[in-house]
Amino acid sequence: MIKKLKFNELGLSKEILKAVADMGFEEASPIQSEAIPIIAQGTDVLGQAMTGSGKTAAFGIPLIEKIDPKLRAPQALVLCPTRELAIQVAGEINKLSKYALELPALPIYGGQPIERQIHAIRKGAQIIIGTPGRVLDHLERKTLSFKAVKIAVLDEADEMLDMGFRDDIEAILKTTPSTRQTLLFSATMPAAIQYLARTYQRTPHIIKIAHEKVTAPAIEQFYFEIESFRKLELFTRLIDLHNPKLAIVFCNTKRRVDDLVTELRSRGYAVDGIHGDLTQQKRNKVMDRFRKGDVDILIATDVAARGIDVSNVEIVFNFDIPQDEEAYVHRIGRTGRAGKSGKAFSLVGGSEQYRFRDIKRYTRAVITRLPIPSFQDVEEVKINKLLDVIKKVIDERQSESYAKIVNNLVKDDVTVVDVAAALLKMYMRKK
Repeated sequence: MIKKLKFNELGLSKEILKAVADMGFEEASPIQSEAIPIIAQGTDVLGQAMTGSGKTAAFGIPLIEKIDPKLRAPQALVLCPTRELAIQVAGEINKLSKYALELPALPIYGGQPIERQIHAIRKGAQIIIGTPGRVLDHLERKTLSFKAVKIAVLDEADEMLDMGFRDDIEAILKTTPSTRQTLLFSATMPAAIQYLARTYQRTPHIIKIAHEKVTAPAIEQFYFEIESFRKLELFTRLIDLHNPKLAIVFCNTKRRVDDLVTELRSRGYAVDGIHGDLTQQKRNKVMDRFRKGDVDILIATDVAARGIDVSNVEIVFNFDIPQDEEAYVHRIGRTGRAGKSGKAFSLVGGSEQYRFRDIKRYTRAVITRLPIPSFQDVEEVKINKLLDVIKKVIDERQSESYAKIVNNLVKDDVTVVDVAAALLKMYMRKK
C-alpha cells in the first residue's frame, strides 16, 4: 500500500505549495505521493489509474516545475480523449500554476473556433492540453510546433485508443523530441497500451493504484446533478426532507468546510466542522458534541474524518465529489454501520460529472439519480410530520386543557378549521 505524503514532503517549489494551500488540499493522494517524485527525476511513468484518482495533479505538478517561464513555446503536451477532460485538466493545471507561470495552460479541442486557438498559441502558450484530432490539425497547419516539448502525457490512453486515435497519437508523438519524458496513464492495460509504452517510453516506472470496491449493501446511494452555485440550496432541502438525527457532510477543502459551517449556522442548523487546521483538542471537542447529538450535522474533510466511528450516522452527504474512488468508499462507509441501514447522497456539480462517472463505473454500485426536490416537496413533508405529531397528541389526550381556548375563538364567522389552519400557517413560517 502506497503511503500518503503531505505536499510539503514532496520537495515542491514554494509557488506550487502556495497554490496547493489555496486549493485547500491537506495531503497528496496515493498516486500523487508515488508519481510526483518519480516524474520530477525525469523518469518515464506507466500508470494504471482512472480519472478521479488525483492523477491530474500527479503529472501536472512536476510538469509545471519543468517549464522554463522565459521560453514562450510549447514545452509540455497533454493528450486527452475528450474536450470535457481537456478543459478539466487545463483548469486544474492553471490553478496549480497560478503562482509559478505567467501564461495559462491552453486547452485545444474541436468545436471551438481554430482561429481563437491560433491566436492563443501565438501568445507563447507553454502547456498544451488537447484532443488528438485538433492537435494534429494544428500540426498539419503548422500553427503548432512541439520542437521544445520536454514532457508528453497520454491521459486516459485506453479511452483514446477505443475512440480510434491511435494513428493520431503516434503521428503527434513523432513530432516531439526523442529526448522527451513520456507519461502514460490508463485505466486498463491492453496490448495496444503496452505497445505504446514499449515504443515511446524508456524503461518506465510502473505505478498501479489498487482501488477498493463498494461492498455496502446496507447503504442506499443516490446522486443529484446540479449547478455548483445551487448546492447549498439543495443541501438544506435534503436536510429538511430527511431530518437525520446525525449526518456527516464531506467537502474537499478546509475552506469549503469553514464556509459551509458559517452558512448553515446562519440558517439555524446545529452544525460544526473538523479539518486538518484544528488542534486535536478542538477535534475531540467537536466529535464529543456530535456523538452526544448536540451537533446534528458534522462537516469534514477526508483527512480529518479518519477514525470517526459513530454507529448511528443516518446519512452521508458528498457536498463535493471526492478526488478518488477510495475516498468515496471511505466516506459512504461512515453510515450503515452496526447492522443498520444508511443513505448516501452526492451533489454532483457540472465540472464534477466526469469524475463521478468514473466513481460509478469503478465501484459498480447502484447509485440512483434523483430529481431535485422542490420547495413544495419540502413543505409537504414538514406538514405531514407535523400532522403525525398532532395526531399523537390527540390520541394521548394531551390537549384537553387547550380546547377551551379554541372554543373561545370559535364564533359565527370563525370555525375550528380556521383556527387550526391559522396555527399551522404560523408554525410553518417559523420553520
